[in-house]
Amino acid sequence: MQTKIPCVIMRGGTSRGPFFLASDLPADPETRDAVLLAVMGSPHEYQVDGIGGANPLTSKVALIGKSKRPDADVDYLFAQVLIDQERVDTKPNCGNMLVGVGPFAVEAGLVPAKNGETMVRIFNVNTQALVEAIVQTPGGKVIYEGNAAIDGVTGTAAPVRINFTSAIGSVTRKLLPTGGPLDVIDGVDVSCVDVAMPMILMRAEQFGKSGNETAAELDADKELFRRMEAIRRKAGELMGMGDVAKMVVPKIGLLSKPHHGGTISSRYFVPYACHKAHAVTGTVCVASACAIPGTVASRLVTLPPPPQGMITIEHPSGMIAIDLDADFTGGRQVLQRAALVRTARRIFDGYVHVPEAVWSGARPAAASASPRSVARVA
Repeated sequence: MQTKIPCVIMRGGTSRGPFFLASDLPADPETRDAVLLAVMGSPHEYQVDGIGGANPLTSKVALIGKSKRPDADVDYLFAQVLIDQERVDTKPNCGNMLVGVGPFAVEAGLVPAKNGETMVRIFNVNTQALVEAIVQTPGGKVIYEGNAAIDGVTGTAAPVRINFTSAIGSVTRKLLPTGGPLDVIDGVDVSCVDVAMPMILMRAEQFGKSGNETAAELDADKELFRRMEAIRRKAGELMGMGDVAKMVVPKIGLLSKPHHGGTISSRYFVPYACHKAHAVTGTVCVASACAIPGTVASRLVTLPPPPQGMITIEHPSGMIAIDLDADFTGGRQVLQRAALVRTARRIFDGYVHVPEAVWSGARPAAASASPRSVARVA
């Protein structure tokens, strides 16, 4: 016997995964995580018994509900479901999945659609940050067809404008979690920056890389991952995050001077594989680091410090641009705007079926009646 749960699969930016109404999943985090593992088919390298795509970019989940905050319309909880481990990480945010939250919220009736465009104010539960999403809604209906194109996704779609309005210290509550713009770990220059996503930024050349490698080329270098992971764990301690060995944050960015006319080149790690494109939250962090004097990033950019306006980050699939209005000089921490244009698409809606054993294995049998409410149609 299985329990069916209403589900929508959406592409957000360069990621894809199931979107759920939070009310359709168990409130208890332990049971909820057990359900998500079963939904995605983890732990298994191919996720063959679930709907995960056996890639970190397609093993993501979004949970959305009506917000009780006066400054937000919806709450968004992101969950990274590990592929080959029995673990769900809800510490970081995912800016690509975030792109799908606005369209999903409007179509789910959580936010009334306006004629033309609809602003959805999103509170990210993971990082306690507020984000604005502008969704195209001509005639009061969400459209997905359009002329916006993003590198890493074929074709074009309707634009979704994303603006991060409160992203400084997303996890560590500090812009520079170690207290300064530059540290040296294992002989490597490291900048630990936390804007939208805590990241460890390093120069690719210190690892014998040009910074123009493909994701596959980097993934094949096991010694590179060994060195980076050792640094990541030490940096995590310095950032006040404790032992990060079993966490997907902080992320790693290998940076270099641009190769194709952009502002800077970045290879973003998630962290055990190189992103085929670039995370949206990572884009906000790398761009912000370009504007922080003394960081690895700011020392690589060719623009006069601090760079403002459009910053273009080169990644394995092309480029991603962000409109930055920030002032991090002289100890200031002002982020007025970090805006991007991305796209999303609704791919599937229906039900995902979860084996009955998941409920009994995740919580006492006496409490097993509560998940039955999950089977209702939203």
